[in-house]
Amino acid sequence: MNKAKQTKLEKKGWKLGTADEFLNLSADELAYIELKLALSDKLKAKRVSKKLTQAELARIMKSSQSRVAKMEAGDPAVSIDLLIKSLLALGVSKKELGRSIS
Repeated sequence: MNKAKQTKLEKKGWKLGTADEFLNLSADELAYIELKLALSDKLKAKRVSKKLTQAELARIMKSSQSRVAKMEAGDPAVSIDLLIKSLLALGVSKKELGRSIS
């Protein structure tokens, strides 16, 4: 956000901050969310690099296209376990997986 817009909003009584401040997240909760988002981003990037559609990935995983879409979007209903299993199904090595979350 540009400085002029920020100043204008603050003059009108708005308080600016981060999402974790707004949601009052602990450091652990924030780290968990960031981890899930990193895995979701890696899943999408790997799928795209392999030139697979969401439906094709779903068939490989024995799941549905809508589930793959939720995984890539970082839906809170998707477990970290499912994200990791999906990445491994795409051929991501443990080393590459580690780099993705570090």
